Amino acid sequence: MQHVPTLITDLAIILTYAGIFTILFKKLKQPLVLGYIVAGFLTTPFISFTPSVADSANVKTWADLGVIFLLFSLGLEFSFKKILKVGSSVIVATSTIILFMMLAGMLVGALFGWSRMDCIFLGGMIAMSSTTIIYKAFDDMGLRQKKFANTVLGILILEDVLAIVLLVMLSTLAVSNNVEGTEMVLSLGKLLFFLVLCFVVGIYLIPTFFRLVRGFMSNEILLVVAISLCFVMVYLASYAGFSPSFGAFIMGSILAETIEGEKIEHLVTPVKDFFGAVFFVSVGMMVDPLLIQQYWLPILVIVLTVVFGQAFFGTVGVLLSGQPLKTALQCGLSLTQIGEFSFIIATLGTTLGVIDSFLYPVVVAVSVITTFLTPYSIRLALPFYGWVERKVPAHWLHWIDHFANREAPLTGTDEKQERDRAWKQLIVSVVRIVLIYSIVVIALMAVCMQFFVPILRGQLGPIVGNILGALLTVVVCSPFLRAIVVKKNHSREFKFLRAWGDTSRLPLFLLLLSKYLVALGFVFFIVSSLCGPSVILSLLIALLLVAAMVYSRSLKKRSILIERKFMHNFRQKEYYDLSSSGQKKPEYAGNLLARDLHLTDVVLPTDSSWAGKTLMELDLGKRFGVHVSSILRDHRHINIPGGRTRIFPQDELQVIGTDESIAALCAELKASVEEGVAESGGQLSAGNNMVLRSLALTPHSLICGKTIRDCGVREHFRCLIVGVERGENFMPDFGTDLKLQEGDVVWLVGEAADLRRLFAAKV
Repeated sequence: MQHVPTLITDLAIILTYAGIFTILFKKLKQPLVLGYIVAGFLTTPFISFTPSVADSANVKTWADLGVIFLLFSLGLEFSFKKILKVGSSVIVATSTIILFMMLAGMLVGALFGWSRMDCIFLGGMIAMSSTTIIYKAFDDMGLRQKKFANTVLGILILEDVLAIVLLVMLSTLAVSNNVEGTEMVLSLGKLLFFLVLCFVVGIYLIPTFFRLVRGFMSNEILLVVAISLCFVMVYLASYAGFSPSFGAFIMGSILAETIEGEKIEHLVTPVKDFFGAVFFVSVGMMVDPLLIQQYWLPILVIVLTVVFGQAFFGTVGVLLSGQPLKTALQCGLSLTQIGEFSFIIATLGTTLGVIDSFLYPVVVAVSVITTFLTPYSIRLALPFYGWVERKVPAHWLHWIDHFANREAPLTGTDEKQERDRAWKQLIVSVVRIVLIYSIVVIALMAVCMQFFVPILRGQLGPIVGNILGALLTVVVCSPFLRAIVVKKNHSREFKFLRAWGDTSRLPLFLLLLSKYLVALGFVFFIVSSLCGPSVILSLLIALLLVAAMVYSRSLKKRSILIERKFMHNFRQKEYYDLSSSGQKKPEYAGNLLARDLHLTDVVLPTDSSWAGKTLMELDLGKRFGVHVSSILRDHRHINIPGGRTRIFPQDELQVIGTDESIAALCAELKASVEEGVAESGGQLSAGNNMVLRSLALTPHSLICGKTIRDCGVREHFRCLIVGVERGENFMPDFGTDLKLQEGDVVWLVGEAADLRRLFAAKV
């Protein structure tokens, strides 16, 4: 018998248990993550009566791949534009939750006398709610269309991003074992530098590459290319001192901005599911029943901290963001669990050896318990709000509602407000431009000095090599240095402020001077580092070079082309999505007058009885209290449709209403599917169980001597005659006037139950 490698045996055990328990948990309508954890728990040596994994080191390697693919997939679902769209309210709420939950976790760890690193990592583990579990709960409970669900999902998007930042910070803390402020600032600066550089270079190069090879890209090649890019970024992130999962997330987020992003996400999903299953099983393998028994009290305290802490700080955070109390309570009570990122943070701490072994199974136990409690806490929100309304003094509730609906006070004249707004927009734009282009310049300087200058020195000697190296570095960086100096100098805000009068001219001059000094500093550093003349001579050369950059027409053209190409690549997916689907939220979506109104999309099912009817006939406003603001049909928008507008299958209706009115609309729309099927003479079925059967006609058959039209097989039994054998001839093509005769063999198609009824009737 041929020897089977241990890895194959271990995978057989892991995947068998994973398959069994995911089916079981799916049947029980529980998150699949819990099924994987239970499967992992049963494959450990702690359970003696089940087969266990022989080589846990190999499983750990596969689990690391699982983390990489999970973060890569998360990046593919993520878009940097989403962060710009979540709004300040979500930022305020998320920041409040993460800050205070981390402090609560560290406080709990300190109360039990755990080490400093255990406390810090525990704070990170309980600060993040589970995106997967909340999505699943909202789907199962039919809450995805609710107004508060949009706020929760926005918080989850931002939490996922901040979790990546937290992973990097915890990695830095673990390596340096230092919590000094200077070290953290340097780490965040390094993180920002690496993130911006990778994103800018990636957006400039990768969409261009895909555009060039799009004609050769089959699904197989696209999958291989996407995964290869993922692992290249994993290597670069590791080389730069970051975690591999951070690199995977960055590449996923870059690919998400390409036209191929959704296709890559679809192709990568099976790979992610496979390796993700191994990772979550490995999480369950870390659970030691004796440790859980020993640490039952910390588990109970942490569960209470997560449930009550997330509920309280989530509610407070959403209130601070300006939402009403009802929405805030619904959001807070939806976030009362921990999940995937808690396991990833625990895995990071275990891998780096900075947390004690007991913390991993403790967090897993907390996750399992809080996951089971999640649906109940979500359902508790509305009854709890009713209790608060009855128990809390009315003037308190009035003050909270007033706080939630507050508006920023108006100060000064309209002209002063316009000037302040122009200054704010100009300064933000200049800071963004200087920051991004400076990062690109620093990266190009490093590449030239590390790789090209040594080659020139070796070939031409130190003096000539350094001079040519400095010239090469300046030329390579010149388009970006010029952009630092001249960008936004002719913008609308700049012209408006310059025309304001003498009060704005000095600040504008200082702003221009600061940009010039930044570019001058870069050129001075290059010249003085490589050529080594005196400071005055280096400064003079730098001044001349920067002036030449500013007034060079060819350099201006090259700089514009580079920026135009980047912006085209950055926005190509947005242009593609709008042109191919026409889907775009109207600008008023976030500014509805009534706080309890919101906008949502409702798709008309194919079999709905509403199809073909006019909006006047449906009378949705009177029946449900909702209003159809737009209809998306075949890549076209029908804005403010009239009462005579008919709706058709797969139309996407943009509907405005309250949570209750939209829920009633969706329930009635779902019921209209059954009505539509009944009207068309069809029948709803749990599956595709159509079968083919033959029937030999005898003199006693009821349909013998009748035509196909009059035999009633279709009308009374919902079966279809698809062929008739008469003697040795088979007639697949026949008319409805064909008269059935004794001895004919009739071939029928229908559902099994209908065919049984037909045969029982002895037709």
